[in-house]
Amino acid sequence: MRLPGRLSAAIEVLGDVAARHRPVSEALKGWGINNRFAGAGDRAAIGNLVYDALRRRASHAYAMGSDQPRALILSVVVRDWGESVDGLVAAFATDTHAPAALSPDEIERLAAPEPLAGAPDQVRADLPEWTIGRLSHSFGDDWVAEGQAMAGRPPLDLRVNSLKSNRDKVLKALHRLNPEATSLAPLGIRFPAGHGDARTPNVQADEGYLKGWYEVQDQGSQLVAQLAGARPGEQVLDLCAGAGGKTLAMAAAMGNTGQIFAYDSERQRLAPIYDRLKRNGVRNVQVRAPEPGALGDLVGRMDRVLIDAPCTGSGTWRRRPDAKWKLGLEQMAQRTGEQRTILADGMRFVKPGGVLAYITCSILSDENDDQIEALRAAHPEFTPLDAAMLWREAFGDAAPPKITANGLLLTPRRTATDGFFISLLQRGKE
Repeated sequence: MRLPGRLSAAIEVLGDVAARHRPVSEALKGWGINNRFAGAGDRAAIGNLVYDALRRRASHAYAMGSDQPRALILSVVVRDWGESVDGLVAAFATDTHAPAALSPDEIERLAAPEPLAGAPDQVRADLPEWTIGRLSHSFGDDWVAEGQAMAGRPPLDLRVNSLKSNRDKVLKALHRLNPEATSLAPLGIRFPAGHGDARTPNVQADEGYLKGWYEVQDQGSQLVAQLAGARPGEQVLDLCAGAGGKTLAMAAAMGNTGQIFAYDSERQRLAPIYDRLKRNGVRNVQVRAPEPGALGDLVGRMDRVLIDAPCTGSGTWRRRPDAKWKLGLEQMAQRTGEQRTILADGMRFVKPGGVLAYITCSILSDENDDQIEALRAAHPEFTPLDAAMLWREAFGDAAPPKITANGLLLTPRRTATDGFFISLLQRGKE
């Protein structure tokens, strides 16, 4: 497919997302099934157009005076991908698969030298309006810049499994894909986000992945797993283990010693962990299925309890930009209620002197510092550990993320990661 045909397809997919309220991934999959002539490069390009349009939906809509799929896609291909307006006019005139010819108004808007002149901060930040107060509370005057960074393309990151390999070995094995060592995570490898129709490498088809040498894991997730501080020989409960990404990272950090109990209240979320543990050569993890009394013998015995809490996922808006525009106060209230319940449950397992690690992939204070403040008010026996000190101990003089009242807040702008919050609280000794 040539560019005009790809633009038509992207407009179609984005229209399907809007009309049927489907996740982008489902809409793209459906388009691919119905258009099997499209090659992998075509599908990647179409996906990039759609995701780029959603990442900066507010600013593209402002520039075009419309939030319709056609307007958004045209804005992306000119402003983000660098195609010329004259080039589009010519291509549309000769390609039978092209969208309709550009209107005079579209040409004028696409050629405007300052398309965001006079735009409100919310538009320049590409954020839902209702989140502004919350993000201003979290970031102060930096909230616009933080929002803009959250609207960029994400990289692909890997975590090397130190139980089976090392970073130099994996970098060499993947050299044909031009990998880079991550800036902060000591076992991380990064494939930077490409431009335009660039494709992300399929690292999960590589021999090294099949051998368990590495896992796909954002650098931010690696950092918070490291900051959680699991040590060799400890007894650790991963209360919201899900598919086991942080479980695997902690198991490697513990050198397959001690014991990690991996649990999740949803059996389906937990299902992938069994194959991942086997492939990674992990021997110190005991999976506890969600059955009545499954964790009763662990109350008051854990050196460390990790709560990777269910959240709005606002820290992953680069990867799931459609979720950014669907999130509302009702969903926020549901998630914060779940977080309070899980925190109340999780603290029961921490032994005196033990540590509770609370993590979210959110940048919203409702789910982060506000939850820790409420916990501390009700349970003064839990005291936050010094976040700045924890960062220095783990990463030396590296520029820190935002240090909050109760923890650390990682963001694309500050740490070149997804958005993550972590707070470590120690239980007083009796």
